[in-house]
Amino acid sequence: MKLQREVTRKFLRFSKISANSMDAVSDRDFLVEYLAAVALGGVHLSRLAEDMILFSSAEFAFLRFGEAFTTGSSLMPQKRNPDMAELVRGKSGRLTGHLVSLLTVLKGLPLTYNRDLQEDKECVFDAADTFRDSLEVMARAMASIEVDAGACAYAASAPELLATDLADALVQRGMPFRQAHQVVGAAVRRAEERGTRIDRLSREDWEDLSKGSSVLAASVLGGASPLMRARRALQARSGVVGAPSMQEVRKQILAWQKKLK
Repeated sequence: MKLQREVTRKFLRFSKISANSMDAVSDRDFLVEYLAAVALGGVHLSRLAEDMILFSSAEFAFLRFGEAFTTGSSLMPQKRNPDMAELVRGKSGRLTGHLVSLLTVLKGLPLTYNRDLQEDKECVFDAADTFRDSLEVMARAMASIEVDAGACAYAASAPELLATDLADALVQRGMPFRQAHQVVGAAVRRAEERGTRIDRLSREDWEDLSKGSSVLAASVLGGASPLMRARRALQARSGVVGAPSMQEVRKQILAWQKKLK
């Protein structure tokens, strides 16, 4: 009596049957691929967690996690440590380790089945649990975030952020980009040496750095509040896919909200 493998496939709802029994018994590539995806996902979660940890620090103060996702210090009760994000960041090493662990088990095995292969269970099962928990807690923590718009706007309005816009303006007036890059770089250095900001350099400074650039500097760096200058710079980058303009960023947010739903 012959085995009816196709019948078994249909009952188990497999997409196809294996064509090589030796490969079917020894193959763990699908688990390696799964662990690779999970490890990479863990790395991305770790990077997101790092950004949130940094932006919630006192030095930035751009955002605050909900109290359910922070803990106080045993010594300093005023602290709100982003423990959840730190744990997610740490779990990425565990996920990467599971991938390396299984690859190391497989690297020296002959065909077909060897008892070493039982080590795949711990790697895969723990990776699945760890990654699922990390995703769930990170999603809830992100939803709990309160953003300090004022602190973000203050940081975004730093005049040094308009250095590229100033170089672009010089290029539009006919100056080669290499020269424009040098002019703006020299202006930034001069401002740093004087302990001031690039938008507070005098007309004489700009004339000294590059003949004729003072008018452009005034048009890019002056005539409006720092925040309005930042908005104007972003607006100038509209209409280009992937650009940092508010319209393009809003499009991306809406597109991802639709996709995730």
